[in-house]
Amino acid sequence: MKMLLIILCIFDMVSCISSISLWPPSPGYYPSKKFRSVSFWRGYRNLWGPQHQKLDQNALTIWLDRTSGSGFKSTRPFRSGYFGTSIKLQQGYTAGVITTFYLSNNEAHPGHHDEVDMEFLGTTFGKPYVLQTNVYIRGSGDDNIIGREMKFHLWFDPTKGFHHYAIFWSPKEIIFLVDDIPIRRYERKSDDTFPLRPMWAYGSIWDASSWATEDGKYKADYRYQPFVGQFTNFKAGGCSAYSSLSCRPVSVSPYRSGGLTRKQYSVMRWVQRHYMFYDYCKDHKRNRSLTPECWLRARR
Repeated sequence: MKMLLIILCIFDMVSCISSISLWPPSPGYYPSKKFRSVSFWRGYRNLWGPQHQKLDQNALTIWLDRTSGSGFKSTRPFRSGYFGTSIKLQQGYTAGVITTFYLSNNEAHPGHHDEVDMEFLGTTFGKPYVLQTNVYIRGSGDDNIIGREMKFHLWFDPTKGFHHYAIFWSPKEIIFLVDDIPIRRYERKSDDTFPLRPMWAYGSIWDASSWATEDGKYKADYRYQPFVGQFTNFKAGGCSAYSSLSCRPVSVSPYRSGGLTRKQYSVMRWVQRHYMFYDYCKDHKRNRSLTPECWLRARR
């Protein structure tokens, strides 16, 4: 199909440019295949909005309407690991709505927590979803949030089917993956800029009209409710907070020591070149003294 479109483009370049999607090259390694799927009720529990959750053969549907959203949480905390799930997002007008999969210890350390986010920012008709990745470090509470956002568009329509989204967290790095393709690596530069305390895995859907879509320009419109997120293929592997200290962190590459292969790095750079449109380290309006890793990154 892509070859046919390319041939047609030779004759009609303008009309077909938007028809060809740039797909990332193969990463050469597929870490999701290393981890078994777990049943929702074995690995997770309802956190809030139970009346807005429905489980059908290990496929979980959660939804937001005018009365409530919904969320779920892993049954145990981890100090490192691979956390993934396949998600399908809702079509149409979803402005102001956030569908998330993330790690956090906010309940254990309110106002002084760590958090690693994959957030799907709702959108208006005809515009693509935004996948926002983020890292919060100790002390970034509700009144003093210091985020480390990188924002992406995706090379596919996330409303057409399920795609696998994962967070890999080890003592030395965090890697965000989409369909086994690494899109971002956050390296441990110092203890002050890296989450080290145990975290739980979460998923949720909620109203963030004040900021989610074009900085709050477009709000959630409940004429289009319910807003739905579907989750399945839950995966979690690694060292729980209750494991012995000798527990070896898992990896998302063939290397037992962790890290990424040269090919995985190449694909990640390709994705960032073509699909990343915001990098907090390149935002000159921000106070970079609050994110010292940006200075270290710039010196490379």
